[in-house]
Amino acid sequence: MTTNPTSRDYNKASVLDVVLSHAPLTRNQLIELTGLSKATVSRAVEELRADGFVVDGGVDEVTGRGRRSTFLDLPGTTGHVVGISFGVQTTGVLVTDLRGREIQHVTVPTADHRDVEDAARWLVDLVKQTAASAQGPLRQVVAAVPGRVRGGTEIFGPAESMKIFAGSGLHRAIEDLVDAPVLLDSDANASLLGILTNDATITNAALFSVSTILNFASCTDHELARGSTPTFGDIGVLSSGTGDGVLDELLSTRGLLRFARKRGLDLERVEALWEGPHDEAARAQVLEAFTTAIVTAVSVVAVTLDPESVYFVGRLRPLVDEVLPEARRRLDQSLPTVPEIKTVPHLIGLSTAQGAVYGCLTMAHERLRDAVLGARHQSQTAQQSAPAF
Repeated sequence: MTTNPTSRDYNKASVLDVVLSHAPLTRNQLIELTGLSKATVSRAVEELRADGFVVDGGVDEVTGRGRRSTFLDLPGTTGHVVGISFGVQTTGVLVTDLRGREIQHVTVPTADHRDVEDAARWLVDLVKQTAASAQGPLRQVVAAVPGRVRGGTEIFGPAESMKIFAGSGLHRAIEDLVDAPVLLDSDANASLLGILTNDATITNAALFSVSTILNFASCTDHELARGSTPTFGDIGVLSSGTGDGVLDELLSTRGLLRFARKRGLDLERVEALWEGPHDEAARAQVLEAFTTAIVTAVSVVAVTLDPESVYFVGRLRPLVDEVLPEARRRLDQSLPTVPEIKTVPHLIGLSTAQGAVYGCLTMAHERLRDAVLGARHQSQTAQQSAPAF
């Protein structure tokens, strides 16, 4: 008995791929997007309907004569995914169905946690509350954190106030409390993944998350780059180009606030740098150092990674916008080719959670496709009528 998928199985998986990407849609749209025959699509749809992965939705509005088409959609019972942005100040949770349509989201102040297990329980309770109206099983959780992450489980170099989460303890604690796969990722990776998902034309890019800490992400050929050692992505330890300081001391809210206070600016919040009046001479010193750090950071990635685009996200984005014209001028003088530099609108908590959801959907869709391809063998060997994943 062969276990290899047949062409019929691959056709069925192709139809499901399109439904996952474009639902709700009609059979005619399915035929157009898959390039398969009407008979092949109809057979695949009926099998997917029997498996519980496709249901009839609304009715297509047709003007004039002709038979109305029924929209095909994913049932809510197929399941849902959860993206988490676990930040120092704000935590966001976003729940979507497997089509990526929002079911619910919440953004709350991050609680002060004394130990890892307490934080995991708090996060999981928040997930359960946000997912209360979701149908079907929880398929995947991705939590983005302000730090570097290796292997989806181990955190390195987290923000100062989140040092207790260094290592694999948070991953283990969350996974013990939910009946679904759990992965951790950096907030920078989640932010860049959100950009890549919304723009398929991006190939090579870099991103700086300038918030509580400086975090970094990059992609090659539209795929996120992930290092094998904790050193990968730790760009904050490099020289800022100003005195003996490093990039994290100027391109993070914590470091920049400390630098500004040393220059005589009495600030309680870093946002006051661009929201209120200050001593112009002291502020000019801060902006000069900040601009130099931006130029240094972009120069480093330009000569080592050769990105087409460099993105800045995070709480310091308004200040990046202010100094960007001068930074571009300096880069034009020092580099033969300057990548396009952009700042990206960023909803604290929600934007990073959206990127985490995209990661969830990629993994859930891959498992669903594998389940569909293996369903015939499962039904032959285990009398199973629908694929499980």
